[in-house]
Amino acid sequence: MAVDLLEFEEPVGVLLKEIEALSMMPRTDQRDAAIAALRSRAEQIRAELYARLTPWQRVQVARHPARPYTLDYIERLFDGFTEIHGDRRFADDHSIVAGFAQYHGRDVLVVGHQKGRDTKQKILRNFGYSRPEGYRKAIRAMKLAEKFGRPVLVFVDTPAAYPGIESEERGVAEAIAYNLREMAALDTPIVVLVTGEGGSGGALGIAIGDRILMQEFAIYSVIPPEGCAAILWRDASRKAEAADALKITAEDLLARDIIDEIVPEPNGGAQNAPEAAAKALDVALSRALAEVTAIPPSERLDRRYQKFRRMGRLGAEFVEETT
Repeated sequence: MAVDLLEFEEPVGVLLKEIEALSMMPRTDQRDAAIAALRSRAEQIRAELYARLTPWQRVQVARHPARPYTLDYIERLFDGFTEIHGDRRFADDHSIVAGFAQYHGRDVLVVGHQKGRDTKQKILRNFGYSRPEGYRKAIRAMKLAEKFGRPVLVFVDTPAAYPGIESEERGVAEAIAYNLREMAALDTPIVVLVTGEGGSGGALGIAIGDRILMQEFAIYSVIPPEGCAAILWRDASRKAEAADALKITAEDLLARDIIDEIVPEPNGGAQNAPEAAAKALDVALSRALAEVTAIPPSERLDRRYQKFRRMGRLGAEFVEETT
């Protein structure tokens, strides 16, 4: 997969151009040795860059257009995926996919946000912004999973819920609130994976679970940095400052018990090596699923409830300290 380089990856880009130029020359032992040395150096520089990413740079990585989406992980990790369509009330929202599949021989339900690659797909998927019918489809599928005793695996990657007039008219806030309540009481194991952008209520509408995993360079926030900067300082150009203040990185969220585990990504992020990213995610997902499945149902539900109640107290304490 050809990966577009981000602005901070320019030093790597210089070396890749040299490799491309050498690749067009007649093949010799000296040429092959030079290319191998340049590739090794490029990987070393990339590792150094990704070891010290700023929060805003992590936002850029989480939004990378080549980053694997839900359907990419479904293709790599699951067998026999059968998609469920529609909310039985209005329409089928293509920005959320849901369906039953097999995971290591076990029947599960997979739910996740889905963005598009090309222009046609981006429009079909509404750029990952979900409407109320998407959240209603998701909870309809989850209730089917509860009925048949199947665990729910959720992939989160959305900028936010769609804020358009038609979305508001059809009750997007009510749909998200309903999902929060119903998922908190859903009597089946739920494992949530934040794989890209975890944006505000748009993410939280399908992100109530027993275990919250987060890929190393993903983000999870109550508001995008641009929106935060526009509200606080009336200047969206201060987005890098807002990203730092929001504490949206995996390390920040783990330290505050918002998430349970960070899933490591390959050098250069999941977009640079999707297969390796899927393998690392598979290890964490299978372990988390085994752990929550072993917990008695009543205890699991109580732990899930208390988990999110603690988050609410943490938020209240933060507001009190900053006002």
